[in-house]
Amino acid sequence: MAPQYAQSLRFRLPPLLFFLQTGFIIVFIFYVDIEQNVQTKQHAFTNYYSEFQDVHVMVILGFGFLATFLVRYSFSGAGFTLLVAAMAVQWAVILNGVESMYHRGKIWINMRSLVVAEMCTASSLIAIGAVLGKTNPVHLLLIALLEISGFVLNGWLLQTFLKVQFLNTIMLLHIFGAFFGLMLSWILYRQGSEQQHEKEKIDRKTGLFSVMGTLFLWMFWPSFNSVLVEVDRLDRGRNLRAVYSTYLALAVSAVTAAGFSVLTSPQGKLNLFHIQRCTLAGGVAIGVAMSAVHLPWVAMAIGFAAALISTLGTRYIKPIMLFAFECHDTCGVLSVHGLPGILGWMVQLLLQIADSDDLTTAVRFAVFHICTLLITLSLSMILGIITGFLLKCNFWRPPQNKKLFDDQAFWEFPHLGGKN
Repeated sequence: MAPQYAQSLRFRLPPLLFFLQTGFIIVFIFYVDIEQNVQTKQHAFTNYYSEFQDVHVMVILGFGFLATFLVRYSFSGAGFTLLVAAMAVQWAVILNGVESMYHRGKIWINMRSLVVAEMCTASSLIAIGAVLGKTNPVHLLLIALLEISGFVLNGWLLQTFLKVQFLNTIMLLHIFGAFFGLMLSWILYRQGSEQQHEKEKIDRKTGLFSVMGTLFLWMFWPSFNSVLVEVDRLDRGRNLRAVYSTYLALAVSAVTAAGFSVLTSPQGKLNLFHIQRCTLAGGVAIGVAMSAVHLPWVAMAIGFAAALISTLGTRYIKPIMLFAFECHDTCGVLSVHGLPGILGWMVQLLLQIADSDDLTTAVRFAVFHICTLLITLSLSMILGIITGFLLKCNFWRPPQNKKLFDDQAFWEFPHLGGKN
C-alpha cells in the first residue's frame, strides 16, 4: 500500500517545479546572455569543455549511481539526483552571476561558469546524502536551493573580507555540504532511528550499481580538482600537478581503504560501503589542500591519511553520531567528505606555514585560514539547522516511517497493479 502522503505530492511537487522553472526562464530572458567575445569563447571552450564533460559525468552519473545503494530506493537515488541537479545548476548559474549583473548589467554564461555551477550542485548533492531516503523530492529541491545559496554566500564572504582565492573557496564544497547535511540529519531525526530500518540495507544488484558510481567519480576526480586551476606565467605546471596529485591520492586512498576495511571487520572481510565511499576520501582531501601540495609523496600521504580517517569514521564515528548526537547520516557524508575535507584544510595550513619566509606572514596566513574554516562551518551548520526546521513542517508531507527508503512512495510500478 502506498503511504498516506504519497498522492498529496501532486499538489506540492508539480507547482514547485513549474514555479521555479518559470521563474528561472524569466530571469534568463532578461538578465542572462552568452559571452560575446569570440576569442574568449574559443579559449574557454578549448580549456574547459573536456573537463566540463568530466565534471558533468561525476555529478549526474557518479552521484546518481552512488545513491542507488539502498535496496528499495534505487529509482529515487538516481532519478532525484538528476531532478535536483537539473534545477540546482540553473540556480547556481544565476547566483554566481549576481556580481557580474551588478557590474556589467548581465549574467554572462561561458564554459567556466557552467563548471562552477556544476561544482556548487555537487555540494548540494553531498548535503542531500545525509538525509537520503528520509525525504521527498520537494524536500530535496528546497535543500539544494538553500544549500547552494549558502555556499555561494560563503564564497563571497571569504573572497570579499578574507581575500581567499576563488579556487580555495570552491573546494570547501565538501566541508560545507557535509556539515550542512549533518545538521539537517540532526534536526530531521526520527525516533527509533537507533535501530536500522528494515529497508536501509544493500543487496547485490543495488550494491553493484552504486560501485559503478564510485568508479565514475574515481576516474574523473582529477578533472574535478584541476578544472579551475589557473595557469600563470610563474607556474605553468599547476593544473598538471593538480591532476597528478589527485590521481596519486586516489590510488593510495583506494588501497588504504581496502586494507583498513578488512582490519576493522569482525569477520576480516571487505565492507562494500567502505569501497563505495572511503576510496574517494583522498580526492576530497587533496582537493582542499591542492594549492599547497607540490610533491608526489605529500599527495600520497594525504591519500593514506584521508582513507584511514574515512574508514575509521564510517566504522566507528557514524554509529557514535547516531546514538550520542541523534544524527542519522545515511551516506556517511561526515566521514567521506567532512573529515577528509578538514584534513586537507589542516595539511594546507601546515604546508603554507612551512613555506612562509617569515613568522609574520605565517601567523597572518594561519589566522586567516582558521577564520576561513570557522566561517564555513558556522554558516553551513546554521543554514542546515534553519533548513531542517523549515522541512519539518507537515505542509511538505514527509514520508511515513514505514515508507522511508522506499521507491514505492514516489514511483509508478505497473507490474504491482493495485498494490502500487
